[in-house]
Amino acid sequence: MSNIYEERQTMIAAGDLQEFVPFGRYHSKHHPNALTLQLRQLQPASELWSSDGAAGLVGSLREVTIHEKHKESWQLRKGVADPTEDVEYDEELYVAGNMVIWSKGSKMNASAVYKAFTVDSQVIQALWCNFTVFGNKSENEECEDKIEKCICILQGSCINVHNTEGKDYIAPLPFQVANVWPTKYGLLFERNSYSHELPQSPPREPLPTMFSMLHPLDEIAPLVCRSGGMFGSTRVQYVSDHTMRIVFTNVEPSIVMTYDTVQSSHTVWALRKVKSEEQNAVLKYPDQLGTPQHGMTMNSSLTAHLRSVSKGDSPTASPFQNYSSLHSQSRSVSSPGIHSRSHSPSISNMAALSRSHSPALGVHSFSGVQRFNFSSYTPSPKRLGTSHSPNSTCSDFLSAEAEPIVPELCIDHLWTETITHTREKNSQAAKVFISTDLCGQKYLCFLVESQHQLRMVKFEESNDKSQLIFGSITNISAKDAVPVESINTMVVLESNGNLILYTGVVRVGKIFIQGLPAPSLSMSNPMPRPSTPLESLSTPTKPLNKHLVPMEDGAGIMLSPVPELRDSSRLHESNYIDDCTFNQFGTYIHSVRDPVHNRLTLELTNGSMVRITIPDVATSELVKRCLQAIKYILPKEVAVQMLVKWYNCHNAPGGPSNHTEWNLFVTCLMNMMGYNTDKLSWTHNLDFEGSLSPVIAPKKPRPSETGSDEDWEYLVNSDYHRNVEFHVLAKALQLDSVEVPVCKEDNQQVFTLDSTALLFSHIPAIFYVLHLTYEELKLNTLMREGIRSLVTLLLQLARDLNLACYTDFYFRDYPALLRNSGQMSCMEPTQIGFMSYQSFFTSDPPSIYQWLSSCLKGEKLSAYPYLPGICERSKLVVLSFALYIIGDENAIANGTSNYLSKITAGQRKQQQEENRRYSLKPSPTVSSLSEKLVVWMSNIGFSLQDLESLPFGVALPIRHAIYQCRQEPASDWPEAVCILIGRQDLSKQACQGNIPQAKSSFTAQVPCAEVPPAGEAEEEDDGMNDLNQEVMSLIWSEDLRVQEVRRLLQSSHPVRVNVVQMPEVSDHEYIEEKENRLLQLCQRSMALPVGRGMFTLFSHHPVPTEALPIPKLNLTGRAPPRNTTVDLNSGNIDVPPNMACWASFHNGVAAGLKIAPASQIDSAWIVYNKPKNAELANEYAGFLMALGLNGHLTKLATLNIHDYLTKGHEMTSIGLLLGVSAGKLGTMDISITRLLSIHIPALLPPTSTELDVPHNVQVAAVIGIGMVYQGTAHRHIAEVLLAEIGRPPGPEMEYCTDRESYSLAAGLSLGMVCLGHGSNLIGMSDLNVPEQLYQYMVGGHKRSHVGVNREKHKSPSYQIKEGDTINVDVTCPGATLALAMIYLKTNNRSIADWLRAPDTMYLLDFVKPEFLLLRTLARCLILWDDILPNAHWVNNNVPQIITANSVSLHAAEQPASEDLNLETLAQAHVYIIAGACLALGFRFAGSANLAAFNCLCKFAKDFECLSGQAGSTTGHYNLETCLSVVLLSLSMVMAGSGNLRVLQLCRFMHKKTGGEMNYGFHLAHHMALGLLFLGGGRYSLSTSNSSIAALLCALYPHFPVHGTDNRYHLQALRHLYVLAAEPRLLVPVDVDTNTPCYVLLEVTYKGTQWYEETTEELMAPTLLPELHLVKQIKVKGPRYWEILIDLRKGTQHLQSILCKDGVLYVKLRAGQLSYKEDPMGWRSLLAQNVTHRNSEARSFKPEAISAFTSDPALLSFAEYFCKPTTDMGQKQDILDLFSSILYECVTQENPEMLPAYIAIDQAVRRLERRETTETFELWQIKLILEFFGSQNLQERMKKNPNRGLFMNSEFLPVMKCTIDNTLDQWLQCGGDVSLHSYLAGQSIEDSLLSMLACFLVYYSVPAPKELSEGRLEGSNSFSELLLKFRDLKMPVRALLRLAPLLLGNPQSMVI
Repeated sequence: MSNIYEERQTMIAAGDLQEFVPFGRYHSKHHPNALTLQLRQLQPASELWSSDGAAGLVGSLREVTIHEKHKESWQLRKGVADPTEDVEYDEELYVAGNMVIWSKGSKMNASAVYKAFTVDSQVIQALWCNFTVFGNKSENEECEDKIEKCICILQGSCINVHNTEGKDYIAPLPFQVANVWPTKYGLLFERNSYSHELPQSPPREPLPTMFSMLHPLDEIAPLVCRSGGMFGSTRVQYVSDHTMRIVFTNVEPSIVMTYDTVQSSHTVWALRKVKSEEQNAVLKYPDQLGTPQHGMTMNSSLTAHLRSVSKGDSPTASPFQNYSSLHSQSRSVSSPGIHSRSHSPSISNMAALSRSHSPALGVHSFSGVQRFNFSSYTPSPKRLGTSHSPNSTCSDFLSAEAEPIVPELCIDHLWTETITHTREKNSQAAKVFISTDLCGQKYLCFLVESQHQLRMVKFEESNDKSQLIFGSITNISAKDAVPVESINTMVVLESNGNLILYTGVVRVGKIFIQGLPAPSLSMSNPMPRPSTPLESLSTPTKPLNKHLVPMEDGAGIMLSPVPELRDSSRLHESNYIDDCTFNQFGTYIHSVRDPVHNRLTLELTNGSMVRITIPDVATSELVKRCLQAIKYILPKEVAVQMLVKWYNCHNAPGGPSNHTEWNLFVTCLMNMMGYNTDKLSWTHNLDFEGSLSPVIAPKKPRPSETGSDEDWEYLVNSDYHRNVEFHVLAKALQLDSVEVPVCKEDNQQVFTLDSTALLFSHIPAIFYVLHLTYEELKLNTLMREGIRSLVTLLLQLARDLNLACYTDFYFRDYPALLRNSGQMSCMEPTQIGFMSYQSFFTSDPPSIYQWLSSCLKGEKLSAYPYLPGICERSKLVVLSFALYIIGDENAIANGTSNYLSKITAGQRKQQQEENRRYSLKPSPTVSSLSEKLVVWMSNIGFSLQDLESLPFGVALPIRHAIYQCRQEPASDWPEAVCILIGRQDLSKQACQGNIPQAKSSFTAQVPCAEVPPAGEAEEEDDGMNDLNQEVMSLIWSEDLRVQEVRRLLQSSHPVRVNVVQMPEVSDHEYIEEKENRLLQLCQRSMALPVGRGMFTLFSHHPVPTEALPIPKLNLTGRAPPRNTTVDLNSGNIDVPPNMACWASFHNGVAAGLKIAPASQIDSAWIVYNKPKNAELANEYAGFLMALGLNGHLTKLATLNIHDYLTKGHEMTSIGLLLGVSAGKLGTMDISITRLLSIHIPALLPPTSTELDVPHNVQVAAVIGIGMVYQGTAHRHIAEVLLAEIGRPPGPEMEYCTDRESYSLAAGLSLGMVCLGHGSNLIGMSDLNVPEQLYQYMVGGHKRSHVGVNREKHKSPSYQIKEGDTINVDVTCPGATLALAMIYLKTNNRSIADWLRAPDTMYLLDFVKPEFLLLRTLARCLILWDDILPNAHWVNNNVPQIITANSVSLHAAEQPASEDLNLETLAQAHVYIIAGACLALGFRFAGSANLAAFNCLCKFAKDFECLSGQAGSTTGHYNLETCLSVVLLSLSMVMAGSGNLRVLQLCRFMHKKTGGEMNYGFHLAHHMALGLLFLGGGRYSLSTSNSSIAALLCALYPHFPVHGTDNRYHLQALRHLYVLAAEPRLLVPVDVDTNTPCYVLLEVTYKGTQWYEETTEELMAPTLLPELHLVKQIKVKGPRYWEILIDLRKGTQHLQSILCKDGVLYVKLRAGQLSYKEDPMGWRSLLAQNVTHRNSEARSFKPEAISAFTSDPALLSFAEYFCKPTTDMGQKQDILDLFSSILYECVTQENPEMLPAYIAIDQAVRRLERRETTETFELWQIKLILEFFGSQNLQERMKKNPNRGLFMNSEFLPVMKCTIDNTLDQWLQCGGDVSLHSYLAGQSIEDSLLSMLACFLVYYSVPAPKELSEGRLEGSNSFSELLLKFRDLKMPVRALLRLAPLLLGNPQSMVI
């Protein structure tokens, strides 16, 4: 019997047993296309195998059998959730056939499929793996590495990798893979190698067997191993040993375990990144490592072998041999992109592309596959012959492709198990895992099935964390084992079928599973055969098993003692688990698997599986804390024993519920300390709810029915009774306490302790750490119940250890406990000698409140003891007080030891973790102490919830700091800090910034003036309905200017053709007249899209599943009055062919530019938008260019770019080349350079074939080169472009058309390449760039060409006679602008003087007037700082001769003169002025500078007047050009502002359609209109160098004459303005309502040479100035919380806000209304309250609270606690108090103080009623009073008096006064007597204890012991007392109250 009792005693009950079936199995049966896929799969399979007939048959048969019998496998892991979810769930990965099912499920939620994958061929293995994508250091922004969580599916020829974001990669495998293993860095592959590989005929190194892949886009590289040699030397070599198998890999620590099949031993290796010297050693770069030629042969043979297939000699020895290569080639025919990694359709960015290192992306896509390709079976002799014949090797090795594959990971040898002689051959580990025991010791455990042994190796990290140290090995007999991570144990299945729980190597106990019988102990046969039905069932499948076993995970399974059983059990789902449950045979556990957290699956012999839960060590927080503390302090071995005992106690079958866990713990602990718990009255009565715990015998049942006195005693003494008695309700109901009948004989009993008990000698240490835990729990208001339970235990121990100070300390905390004091267990002095008091034990009890109190009083502090990892709150509170109250900033950095003393039990590890945890993150900017405190707290993870559970007194200083920070936080604080200080506006800003895009509800139907609203369909598609109406209605709230702009810019409706039919005009002529009029109007319509693109810039986020709608360009008209349609295609008049091709290109660009840069777009979507019919090709070309400009074209796969370019469609090529280049601005990207060079003859090698590239495409390519190399001053590119400016027409007339635009493009491009470099163009002095450009500008003899293209330009053209001088008309514009851009903003006078307009008539005649515009512009751009915004400066640019002879722009007729050509002078005059105005526009672009605006308006008016005069000498065309230029300048200055005067001007120009107004002028006017409303008012122009270059291209002041005119300037370049646009609109959004609102901003400009530092106020939403001009931006109060954005620290923060739609979250202060509701600020609540301040509490109606705050908690508080009801009576004053507290909190903006106010009030009321049972709240009030009285605080508050009041100044004094009065009354009513007897150490009656404790705490009276030591009793006078009291740190007011007692006169209480 005893045997069974023993068994019973150490049994552990396992929780909830449930049947387990992998969810994937169920799902796969119902998966729709599993079957069809299998059928489809059979065809290619049979063809593949059929190199000879038999093999083909076998192949297809084998295929079929596999499909018939599902080979399934699955694995489970703990759910990897987002940090936000705290649910705990399991993830399952299930594999069957060609399906992989990933599901998630938890106890609470049923399993659901997360992702399911179906692949083409049999899945060999599926696993989870995390890949790290290293931040691209070149791209300057984000450099952090990001982790991709992936799932990898291994098939025969490739591996598929899918990540959680939805990307997928396919990596082909160059060899047959036996196994894949996930590691910290990526995947490890084991090559399938057979031991009978032929010995190589020429001796060479064997091929590697293990490979790594760090990312699916990287190459598969061999693994390197580094192992110690004989004499301390290390060898580095590839892992090429066939006998080595991987059996286990682990991520943290990163290790690999291998098994050597020959030696039969296991080895552990550390896996790490390879070092460069190791790479060199392995690759044998000729260095000291041996002779070079040896290296050659090794390397060449390897490389040749790896790359053999790429040369086509694919081996043909065995049909199975090269499955992978054949497979990949056969597939490549049908779909080129599947296996090649370079074009996986899902790779969305170029960066990813550049990672696949194959040399030429478009051409050799298979290089990745064929780098390896080992033959998987025996290499044939023929194969060996070919690959080693000298020629092939050399050619392979020396060919360019044969760069060796660089290894990426290396394994270091760590440990090998010692080999015993008797070791069996096959002892490979079947399972390996890492287990930790209860004290944190780690073990590497591996199960050797053949020997039924679990081997465990101890290991730990070395001190510097660099390596692992392995220790001794322990063997446990086991049939199977799994770790239980959550409770640091493992479950071991013994060979007799018992489940045993171990922690480390210590046996905890046997697991008892309800419903599964334990195998009886007498059984001899360990594995009984199952009964016959099972047996017979498994017979037919046996042969199949034998066939299948090798295909499973190796041959280890065959050696299992009962092989048939193990396999056959999986084949049939036995549904008679129910029948067999108690059948003596059927249900033995034969394996355990899938441990997750604390759950695991048992496989039973009848094939079913059940899942059980291993119970936790402890469930209640209190017990966990105590166990943690005790474990920390005890030596490891004792700690493990203690925990094992407790675990058995706690989890015995039928164990306790939560409520009694603590009682059980106390009993168990005291037993281990040597107490006899049955005898102690209080532990004897701990009620156990009839627990079956072996430690305590339950109360014996009584035969008598009637009951007896003992029952009553039992009740009265019970725990339950005590809880009820101290309950608040008992006080409230004023129940008398029941007197406990004390058994007299009990009290005299004295028990001795059993000194042999386990923990006896450690009692003091345990007592001390439990006391510290008690102090820690005091800082958590949620643990108050637990503290009371803990203190009873502590009190008992303190008494027994004779620690009077401690007992007194507990009495002060819980006075009521002293009554039922319980008995002493006296220890004999001899016994006390055995106990070890450790060095940290102090006789004075450490008290956290006491420490904080003396900190606040400014007394000298001793360090407070704490347990690392357990007393985290104590640590936090101590350090924050040290920082904030004492002001010691080192407290949180390195000076912690002054305030905290760490208690150590010599456990080195934990301390290290400690230091690591608190290393501060790089902290944001902080200045004051309060900011430091708040930032530090958020860094260590302190949150608002933690703050709320701190007691209110302790939390007050922290809240005070938070309140200080809330007023003016820095804008760059991280989200966590902002949440902590309660600024939702900032925290929301920190975490994101997108207003939901304008919903359709905002887009009010705007009726168009010209077309009556004809219903939604027509209204929809003018392409402008995505703008954010809500924001625009705030910016322009007064008028409907936005609607007007929409009307002017819409081109999707027919225009009105209003022609009156004169009587003499025939109908036919009238129709022609109408059509001619329509033709004029169409010139305007075709120019509108460019402006529309500007207006709608970046306003739309497309849906990735829908194509982008492109509004149609409508070139028809309607003629009133009958509204008849007028059409150009009727054939009545001549219409130019292809008239609208560029217009539709612009239309496409406008549509594409709507897409915001932040949209989620990928390559597939771009291709998806490609139109079906060819007419829309031009629009699509524009769309592509637009995508380039907004940065999305970089996502387009190279393959698709290639496709588009090979179509040869001119527009598409132009759009694509410009788009791609704009996306790679200034990056010198090589692949794009190649792309562009093909289109520029000058960049091709001289011998290359001449490609026939259309002229406009060449122009686009040249500009593209300029953009890609912008600002790089790349010499070769600059040299070529310089020559191209003057490119002569070729002999065959190939370059003669539109030469001007090519030359201009070359000039602009050269300017971009050398942008702003000025005279310091490094390495280009021999090119004489400026001189050459000057020559191009003014003419002269050609220089002989140098460089690559000499040949091409030798022979002159046959038709164009240019002679040997430069054709200035062609080269001048390009050269002028190139000079301007090279010397941009350099203020270089000498160059500027070259550009001065000529001052003599003779020279003026040589220069086209148009070129004067360019020269003036160029000169002003160089002399950037001289530009002034006034008319005087503009006129100063006009040379003397012109001003002298043309009176002014206003003069009606010109003065006649003989020798002057007045026409020339007049034209020169207007052009120079236009040039100066344009320069003004560039200088003040986007600044809305008022002076510049007025100056330009004046000139615009002048030109307008001039153009009105009919016969002016200037010429109408010239005047229109100049007017357009001035208008553009105006819009540049006012860009994005929507200025009304400019809008009127634009509208006036829009109306002019007849006569000379051609397409180009309309283009200019509508570009001006677009710039004025750039991006719907959200964007403005920048004046950076790059922006000016882009604007020069876009606004080039020569406008096309008609729609297809590209002679002087390529129209596509008009859109480059996008590169100069930058978001500058700041939109304040109210964080509570999430709607845009008005806010007052204060913008401070930095001082410059033109103005001092100034501040101006703006009403946001508004356009900000350029950020580099601004010093700081501040959201001004008083309505909104202030936000300060300081730009001196860098502009990134503000820039990121502006890029995310400019959303700045703001928060209304309490009682304020927004500017929209209350523009003047007269309706706010605070304004009303000023009038009747005196009676504020009365006048404050709770209903009014809703105007102050939207916090639901406060609203309901007002509702339930502040509303008066009818019969209030004496409660009225409480209501008034609550109302005034609420008012105070809300108006002072600190509602979080409400609970504190109320708690103080309640505590004081309770004290008045004398109902206090614990002094907890009194301590808090005391701390608050001390805080507000603290010296440091007073001084700090004096410095900035303007901060709001934190706590009402009248509230605290009233409370203090009440407390004083109450205690004084008590003293006078007999309290003094009890005080006297307390000091004298006599007993006191119970009823007075509570108030006594309150008195002692409140006046901080020292313990009686200290008082007696101070010899105070004998004093005669008060003064003497005062002297002696100095050292006791007691306040004088306390002394006054004690003095009468101490002076021996208790009666005279006269104070």
